[in-house]
Amino acid sequence: MQRRLLRTLLVMAGVLLAANLASAESDVEGSKDPSLFTRMPGWYINQYEENEFAAYDFTGEKGDSVTVEGHKITVSYTWGGTGKKPSSLQVIRNYENAVKKIGGTSPYRKGDFFLTLKLVKNGKETWAEIASEVDAGWGGYTLTIVEKDVMAQEVIANAASMSADIKATGHVAVYGINFDGDKSEIRPDAEAAIAEIAKLLKQDSSLKVFVVGHTANVGNVETSLKLSQERAEAVAKTLTDKYGIAAARLSSFGAGPYCPVSTNLTEEGRAKNRRVELVQQ
Repeated sequence: MQRRLLRTLLVMAGVLLAANLASAESDVEGSKDPSLFTRMPGWYINQYEENEFAAYDFTGEKGDSVTVEGHKITVSYTWGGTGKKPSSLQVIRNYENAVKKIGGTSPYRKGDFFLTLKLVKNGKETWAEIASEVDAGWGGYTLTIVEKDVMAQEVIANAASMSADIKATGHVAVYGINFDGDKSEIRPDAEAAIAEIAKLLKQDSSLKVFVVGHTANVGNVETSLKLSQERAEAVAKTLTDKYGIAAARLSSFGAGPYCPVSTNLTEEGRAKNRRVELVQQ
């Protein structure tokens, strides 16, 4: 009886051990390695989170906090390999060397357990953080990556707020009127913003406006001026053809990069400078 019970317990223990090993050696469902890095051999993903747009506070060169917004991925790795597990220093150095080989830097490092990485390549800025407890704690490490980007603007100003700005300052910047790169064709997702402009003009039949196109300060100035003029004309034409606004109430003008509202040194600033403004005549 006792031998049978012992055999049963041993079998159950073996089943549980096999299940735990299988779990340890399998990535959590829906997870994947970030495109920037491969993983170290023998490690498996036990936690994964991906956000299309989120913010994260990285540690910068002077130990200060640097908030980066964009596509964010957080991956936690646990050891499931055989043989001797790599040390925390091995993990940190592998990621650091990988980034430096493609032109990146490591702005901040603390011991063998914390590292900030930064890569600017092909016009895209990416930040990464390695927080390791490989030598202590739960024994794994967490990788957080943010591919810096500007959030797609989905909420636009309505006719009432446009009217208030024009009455207060004589002009209003309208975001949400989008064009493909270096083109003047209006994208379908601009319809909501243009509809609000039409609503504004229909509510006040005496209002006449300059439709002014603005670009970021990139590339050739003359080309930017021409493009901003064409984009302003495209908006005015849509207001006339689709919404019945009298052409006499609209005058188009291209200001190109000459009237920035933000810096052109960052993508966020350039996104703010690319806009259409309504200026009261």
